Amino acid sequence: MDELIKQVELYGYAIIILSLFFGIVGVPAPEESMMFLVGILAGYDKLQLLLAILSTMFGVFSGMIVAYGLGRKVGKPILERFGKYVGLNEENWQRVSKGYSRNTFRTIVLGLYIPGVRQLSPYFAGMAKVPFRKYCFYAACGTVLWTVPFIIGGYYLGTAFHIDPMYAPYIGIIFFVLFIVYVLWKKGKAGRNKRRAT
Repeated sequence: MDELIKQVELYGYAIIILSLFFGIVGVPAPEESMMFLVGILAGYDKLQLLLAILSTMFGVFSGMIVAYGLGRKVGKPILERFGKYVGLNEENWQRVSKGYSRNTFRTIVLGLYIPGVRQLSPYFAGMAKVPFRKYCFYAACGTVLWTVPFIIGGYYLGTAFHIDPMYAPYIGIIFFVLFIVYVLWKKGKAGRNKRRAT
């Protein structure tokens, strides 16, 4: 983590854009921790808050657009060639594609909060041929809703509680776990209400 802090301080906004771009395209990167760290560093005047937010959003959004483009151009041929090795034949893909098309907004926006899903979702959107304008709108909504809370959280919590940037990854993980617990609780509550209604 110390090395990441040095990189952010040395290269600033460029390293933020690149880290988040590659994190979305599929190269493993601690995105939540990175965004929380960016907020903390902005709180300590190491980065300018507005530029930090814009850099973060640009990195995420551009990664989503590139992954969508790759999924649209080369995803289907790769799936046809290698899909059978992961249980995705043509019939299964049609089922997945229909399900994705029915839940596009939820998959793209909420998918950003779930590691693995956020990397695969843009490729699937391209392969499912989600209209580009529609995808851009959903991707933009998801980008704002995912990035801004982490950065603002880091900015205010870092300064209010004098959080050392070294601890940013742990706090980012805690936020992520709390979000997953909340989503599961809401899903469970909706399921219980549905069962009571029937």
